[in-house]
Amino acid sequence: MDKKLQKKLERKLKKYENMLLDEAGIYVSSDVTKNLAICNAGLVNGLSEEVVYDNFIKIGEIENIVMLPGKSFCFVQFENEKLSQKVFEQFNGSLPIAQDNKPIYLQYTKNIPDVTNTFNEHPQGLIIINDFINEDEEMILLGLYNFETSKECMTLKKRLTKSYGYQFNYDNNNVSKNDPLSENIPKECDFLWTRLSEKSNLKHFKPDQLTINYYKPGDGIAPHIDTHSAFEGPILSLSLGSSAVMEFKLKDKRANIFLPQRSLAILSGESRYCWSHAIIGRKYDIIPKQGRFTVHKRSVRTSFTFRKVLQGECNCDYPEYCDSYAKLNENNNLTGNIAESIEKKYVHTVYECIADHFDTTRNKPWPGVVKFLNTFDLGSIIIDVGCGNGKNIGICENILSIGCDYSKGLLDVCKNRDLEVFCCNCLSVPLKDSSVDGAISIAVIHHLANYERRKKAIEEMIRILFIGGKGLIYVWAKDQYKKDKQKSKYIKQQRQESNSFSSPCENIQIENDVSLPVHVNRTTFQHQDMLVPWIKKDKINKNDDETGNCKENETYLRFYHTFEEKELFNMCLEIENIKIVDYYYDEGNWCCIFEKIK
Repeated sequence: MDKKLQKKLERKLKKYENMLLDEAGIYVSSDVTKNLAICNAGLVNGLSEEVVYDNFIKIGEIENIVMLPGKSFCFVQFENEKLSQKVFEQFNGSLPIAQDNKPIYLQYTKNIPDVTNTFNEHPQGLIIINDFINEDEEMILLGLYNFETSKECMTLKKRLTKSYGYQFNYDNNNVSKNDPLSENIPKECDFLWTRLSEKSNLKHFKPDQLTINYYKPGDGIAPHIDTHSAFEGPILSLSLGSSAVMEFKLKDKRANIFLPQRSLAILSGESRYCWSHAIIGRKYDIIPKQGRFTVHKRSVRTSFTFRKVLQGECNCDYPEYCDSYAKLNENNNLTGNIAESIEKKYVHTVYECIADHFDTTRNKPWPGVVKFLNTFDLGSIIIDVGCGNGKNIGICENILSIGCDYSKGLLDVCKNRDLEVFCCNCLSVPLKDSSVDGAISIAVIHHLANYERRKKAIEEMIRILFIGGKGLIYVWAKDQYKKDKQKSKYIKQQRQESNSFSSPCENIQIENDVSLPVHVNRTTFQHQDMLVPWIKKDKINKNDDETGNCKENETYLRFYHTFEEKELFNMCLEIENIKIVDYYYDEGNWCCIFEKIK
């Protein structure tokens, strides 16, 4: 090898040496060891335990193979140094085993990572019940359908499948809820629900959809999460005929779960809603065991997957992976320019016109807000973002309260009371990062016209909080009834108002092709995005603005987005540097207390 190529190789090996140390904590060795690192091929570029095993077992006995999630390298441990040296001399720089078909580069290492936990640590919510059924029961279930002779089963790329109750659609991992199949789950499965009640905390659970998958050795199923809106929480998978390894992934986490023959896997919580799961198509599985590994050869495996079809949309705690949550945001998400225009005309301008009248109707702070403010220590600085007429400022003597609002009319009301206030938009508060102990936003965020802007307002509150600082948000709830079906004060106070809009379904064209319904005051909300009338009765001075003169005794329309039960909660969950301290319903509002943690 000439000097130029020699130096290039040395630079490459030095790069790999640093990578192994930085990313895996593994030192390379200048001496021959029984451990080899494949420096440029791993899970991230398509290499698998099976491929490594197939290529290296020809040389001699392998003790262990270690693949790290998200890494472009892996490790092989041989029975002795002679075998690893033979592999090094024969394959280093020559054997193309990764997807890119490039030669592999090998390094001796002092040790290899211990990843037996990838087989021991289960995703949250995953339960494996071994020997859930006996051999006789297994034969009865396997006899329910013959994939070798039947022509009714669905043929997929890597397996055969049969559905009962509802046809499972693998294109979208969903079912047609309004189009059930004529064949229900066979009665031979009924004994499973009694046993499930005995061996788990799933009491009285009876699914209405069954998918049977028939896997020959080498067959598999691609990584997927069962669609949230399709099925209720637990998914049950019964392994018949053969064992297999199911691979779970969540971002950079990976867990290989061994599913023994006749075992039942229960997927609930995170394992159901967040982790993808797959059966990798191969003829055997590599299973670590006490510093070594065993090779489990697959035979024909039949899985019975039981689900219960969900009526309605999903309301889970995992919005990042939820199709119902995405659909909700898509349906109610006005574009940026239109959202700004709506807020300018139906929020900012309106409050300039009704500021004095608004002040006469808002006198006492809500008890929940007072309780929150009283939790702060002496000398704490609290910012009221969207303070309105300042009713929440100065109510606790031991803290310094400052308010901000976009309405100059409302700020004038505050200044007449000698309150400390300034003008700004809640989307851009002119305070330094980490500058206040607490922040409140009371009946403000529901005036923002799309999801991104509502989330941005919360992020802005978090930005200005010290680490450990707390925030409180109140937004209007779409459901104005408590869980005991008691009406909120808003619904109870059905005053006789001269509302010129007769129906909650009457729409007003507001921007190009965008229209919004007009709500009838003191009635149940029919929509999330709507215009709510404000009838100004007081005689006050007229103020000019770009929309024309503000008139006495006129009805003004304010934009509102009412929140579903977990909508605010899920929005806060998406923000990484906070934890939710409390989430509750208070007189027709959803309320969230959170703490900044980093």
